[in-house]
Amino acid sequence: MKLDFKFLLFMELKDELDAIDLQLLNLLQNDASTSNQTLAEQVHVSPPTCLRRVRRLHELGLIEKQVALLQPDRLAQLQGHGLTAIVEITLDQQGAEFLQAFETRVVADAQVQQCWRVSPGPDFVLVVHAHDMPAYHALAQRLFTHDANVRNVKAFFATHRAKFDTRVPLL
Repeated sequence: MKLDFKFLLFMELKDELDAIDLQLLNLLQNDASTSNQTLAEQVHVSPPTCLRRVRRLHELGLIEKQVALLQPDRLAQLQGHGLTAIVEITLDQQGAEFLQAFETRVVADAQVQQCWRVSPGPDFVLVVHAHDMPAYHALAQRLFTHDANVRNVKAFFATHRAKFDTRVPLL
């Protein structure tokens, strides 16, 4: 059995995550563009120490990636209104190979923003973003209709986003 290097590193250092590491993770979740100098000041360490700690958090795999979060309502004003759907998918056959095949296909599609295997209930819940209803229909044809293993599709179309957050609560 091959053990992942990051997993071994994490297991070795997990007890060494201290209050400063957790503060850094929280600050970076709120704004990953914060300068190292500002981060260091906020957690009361030197800039080199702060940089070393942030690099270590990356190496441990605790920071997966840093991205820009776009504001879809403002973009819609410039590009035309988009459509967000939360889609429940139930497969006809739920064997591991069927679940993996479906997952592989949907995660490769740029319009699928999130893909969750869930239980009980449907097998998958997807969050998809399409330009408009015809674009959603094309996605449904491409990902759901042409797959003989998809038994049921139930789509919910978002009318208002009250909250969206990417932060993971830390103790």
